[in-house]
Amino acid sequence: MIEDPITVLLIDDQPMIGEAVRRMLLPEKDITFHYCSNPTEALKVARLCQPTVILQDLVMPEMEGLVLVRFLRAKNAPTRYVPLIVLSSKEEPLIKAKAFALGANDYVVKLPDKAELIARIRYHSKAYVNLLKRNEAEAILQAENFRMAKELDMLRQMQQMILPTSDELDAIEGLEIAGYMEPADEVGGDYYDVLYVDGVVTIGIGDVTGHGLESGILMVMTQTAVRTLKEIRELDPIKFLDALNRTIYKNVRRMNSEKNLTLVILTYTKGRVSISGQHEETIVVRKGGYVERINTMNLGFPIGLDEEIIEFINHTTIELKEGDGIVLYTDGIPEAYNIQKKQYGIEKLCEVISQNWDKSAEEVKQAIIDDVKEFIGLQKVFDDITLVIIKQEYSNNLQELEEEEPLEEEEPLEEEELLEEEEPLKEVKETVKTKKKFRFFGK
Repeated sequence: MIEDPITVLLIDDQPMIGEAVRRMLLPEKDITFHYCSNPTEALKVARLCQPTVILQDLVMPEMEGLVLVRFLRAKNAPTRYVPLIVLSSKEEPLIKAKAFALGANDYVVKLPDKAELIARIRYHSKAYVNLLKRNEAEAILQAENFRMAKELDMLRQMQQMILPTSDELDAIEGLEIAGYMEPADEVGGDYYDVLYVDGVVTIGIGDVTGHGLESGILMVMTQTAVRTLKEIRELDPIKFLDALNRTIYKNVRRMNSEKNLTLVILTYTKGRVSISGQHEETIVVRKGGYVERINTMNLGFPIGLDEEIIEFINHTTIELKEGDGIVLYTDGIPEAYNIQKKQYGIEKLCEVISQNWDKSAEEVKQAIIDDVKEFIGLQKVFDDITLVIIKQEYSNNLQELEEEEPLEEEEPLEEEELLEEEEPLKEVKETVKTKKKFRFFGK
C-alpha cells in the first residue's frame, strides 16, 4: 500500500535543531523536510511548502511561542487545520495546557527519540491528509448535489409547464374541470392531463412508483405518449393503452429501470365517459353529492411492468347528467398520514366531496386540499398529491340528447342498439354494489 507523502515544516530559531531533525527524517523517503528559522516568516514559508505537519519551538527570541501558535491557528491562516506539534526544552504542564488551548495537537520535549518523533509525524500527517480528502469529497458531493438540484428543478418546472392550463380547461364545452398536483420532493411521479381533440375530452391520471428524478422522467414520457396517441386519433381504449404500455415498457427497459405506473384514461363525449386502465378507485358523484366508487382493478394492468397487457385491458362506460361529475386522485391523498400515524382514508375523501359537491369544481378541489393539509398538519408529506375534479355542466348538446332518446326507443332496431350502449352502465352499477359489499366485509 502506497502511503501519502508527508511534508514537515520545522519552525525553530536554532539551526542546530533544524539540522538534527533533518537528519532524523532523511532516511524516510516519503517525508519532505522544510526548515524556517525566523518565526515572522512562518506563514509565508507554510504557504509555499504546504506542510502536512508543523513542528514549532515554544522559545524563540523574535516571537513568543504561544503567540506564534495563535497566528498559526488564526481563522484565515493557511495553517489553521495543519497538525501542530509544539517543541519545548522541558516538561511544563501549564505551558502545555495553554498550547493545547490555543490549538496545538501535540507536545514533545526536544529532542525526542527518532522513532517516537517519526511515529508522531506519521500519525498526525495521516489524520490531516484524510481530513483533506474528506473535505475534497464533500466539496465534490456538494457540487454534484447542486448540479442535480438544478436538473431536478428544471424537470420540476417542465412538469408544471406541461400541465393543462386554465385557458385550455375553460375552452372545453360541457365540462367544468379543476386540477391540482403537488410533489412530495423536488420532482414528482404523479401524472395528470386533460386533452381536447375533435370534441373528445381525454383525461388521464397516473402514479409512477416512487418519486424523484427517475419517476419524474417516466411521468414526462407518459404525458408525451398519451398526447401522441390522441393526436393520431386513436380512440379505441384497448388499443390506446396497449400502444402506450409498449412505448413505456421499452423505454423503461432501455433505462434499466424497475419503474412502472398505474394509469387510468377517461374519454368523454356528450355526457358519456369511457373508463379504462388500472389506478385508484374512480369516484363518480351524482347531483346532490351521492357518491359511487368504481374499482378499476379489472380495467387494466400497471403500465411498463410487462410488454403484453392487452388481455388485461377492459373499459366501462358511465353517463353524466347535469350536476354529475367524477373525482380522480392519486394515493397521496387517502394514504396521507397525520402526526398520530393515522391515514386520511378514502371514506374521508368521499365525505368531503359529498359535502361540497354543490360548489364549483375549483371550490370542491380547494375544499379537499384544505382538508387533507389540515389533517396532515405538521407531519412530513411523504407522497405526491394529485387531484382532478370534473363536473358536467348544463349544455344544449345534453338537452338534445335527452329529447332524442324517447324517439329512438319507438323503433325496435334502434332500441336494441341503445340497450347495447347502456349495458356497460349496468355493469358499472353492479361493480359499485359489489365494491360496497367487499368494503363492508373488509372492515
